[in-house]
Amino acid sequence: MSLPSHHKTAVWVRDEEHKFHFQIEDAPLPVPGPQEVLIRLSCTGVCGSDIALASGELGPCCKILGHEGVGRVISLGSGISDSQVKIGTRVGVAWQRDVCGTCELCLLPDGETRCLLQMTGRKVDGTFAEYTVVPYRYLTPVTEEVEDELIAPILCGGVTIYKGLKICGATPGQWVVISGAGGGVGSLGIQYAKAMGYRVIAIDAGKEKEEYCKQLGAEVYVDVTSGQDTIATVREKSGGHGAAAVLVTAGSGKAYQDAISMLGGFGTLVCIGIPPPSQTVTFHPITFIDLGIRIIGSAVGTRLDIREALTFVQRGLVTPKVHMAKLEDLSEIVEQINSGKAIGKFVVRFRPGSREESTTN
Repeated sequence: MSLPSHHKTAVWVRDEEHKFHFQIEDAPLPVPGPQEVLIRLSCTGVCGSDIALASGELGPCCKILGHEGVGRVISLGSGISDSQVKIGTRVGVAWQRDVCGTCELCLLPDGETRCLLQMTGRKVDGTFAEYTVVPYRYLTPVTEEVEDELIAPILCGGVTIYKGLKICGATPGQWVVISGAGGGVGSLGIQYAKAMGYRVIAIDAGKEKEEYCKQLGAEVYVDVTSGQDTIATVREKSGGHGAAAVLVTAGSGKAYQDAISMLGGFGTLVCIGIPPPSQTVTFHPITFIDLGIRIIGSAVGTRLDIREALTFVQRGLVTPKVHMAKLEDLSEIVEQINSGKAIGKFVVRFRPGSREESTTN
């Protein structure tokens, strides 16, 4: 296969007030180094953390963001043989691009997701581009049985909420709350929670999201704009004792502030959504002491977690709601996500899906 000398990318441009937009640029085609492979992407998801990075809220980052890419290996760097990875292998490019394998975090169970060696879009160029390079040793092969646009949302948002539910401590039949339930991550959370046997209370802003959340499997929907007491409603609907877990996917400090009061004894608050730096949350320790409440964070997952999360999609238990777009639409997508009115996930399409490529090559 002949390769182009350049490829299309989207880079963020930020002003002094940290407002940003994306612009399209042609960039030299990345060249795989030793033990690396070149991937031609067919699509990539758009994640809320891309917005936080571009705005400067999470510190320094690369100009090319994106970390929910799906594509195929098209070129091998030196030191890799065809017996190790074949040209045409279908892969996902997720948040964790590579790990050192030797630090204390890497040696802990699940610790590899916290190794800071290479994070896509933060330390190495991301997937808002037609091509990208990935270390061979950290490739994430993905199933051939699921469409690209359904795989992409699972590589970050999907696996994050899946892992949060997996470790939240709830048992089948107990109530869990998904805060920010109508968004890309929250809507996946409803489906995963239902498939895992939990009863779901969905929280979001706007009556228009109620039908959507209930179609996905939520038994109760609470509209934070309706004027009702959100905390009291959650406690009432969960039998008066509070929920076993609250997973906050909304980027709102108030969502976190309210979440603690929704929990029952030995409940778990799972932190996923990232509020602006100005939105801090305060609690008195007695709340945690009296009820044995714990707080944990969930950000992405291991490659095994990704495989598990994709199995739910492959079996038809979870189906991401996606809006297909072009790379040129990124700035408009950001506006829709920031408005709080977006439902589901946005996925940028570069070319016909890699699944279709497999059947035609």
